[in-house]
Amino acid sequence: MTAIVLVHGLWADGSCWSETITELRALGHEPVAAQLPLESMADDIAAVRRTLSTVDGPVLLVGWSYGGAVITNAARGQERVQALAYIAAFVPDEGESVSDLAHHHPGSLLAEHLRVTEGGRSYIDRAAYGEVMAADAPEERTALAGAVQKYPRLGIDRAPSGAPAWRDRPSHYLIAAHDRALPAATQRELAARAGATTTEWATGHGPMYARPKELAAYLDTITSRL
Repeated sequence: MTAIVLVHGLWADGSCWSETITELRALGHEPVAAQLPLESMADDIAAVRRTLSTVDGPVLLVGWSYGGAVITNAARGQERVQALAYIAAFVPDEGESVSDLAHHHPGSLLAEHLRVTEGGRSYIDRAAYGEVMAADAPEERTALAGAVQKYPRLGIDRAPSGAPAWRDRPSHYLIAAHDRALPAATQRELAARAGATTTEWATGHGPMYARPKELAAYLDTITSRL
């Protein structure tokens, strides 16, 4: 069976996938979530490759939000990665950064609700976490996600991408039409450029919070085609 490796975004950790993992296990999978240090893009790529080394067989590598940029680079040279799945994600081309792509279209609420700590790290105002990340998710779920969010180092989103793995392997993209963090217009452009097989849902930036059972079914369907 194809292994599923899940990669989170900024202002989150691997626990964002908890309900999705439960649903995937019910479908017979044994998914693994990488834990990104969010110190630098290079460190995050290394963390994903470290996680890949712990699973057997062919892999579906899944990236959410910033995690899309990470998997775009981490999959290079990893022959066992059979396909990439982008969940409301950044999909950079060579030389592009997440920051570059974030400004393609207006509509993101991130700048309004982003806060900076002493020491140069960022977080999303906890009171607004649900509004920004998953307005259609249960309030208690997004409150929990906001409470455990990680604090990425400022500037991590400005690292330029290397040659993208989506150029030489199948890609799938789940577009979040009601996204308030990464505008859907940008997602559609990125998916089209990557030649990804696209699916669009009327959901916010974090479908793992709002629709984990459906997200698991979506990923299961991709693996059945590999």
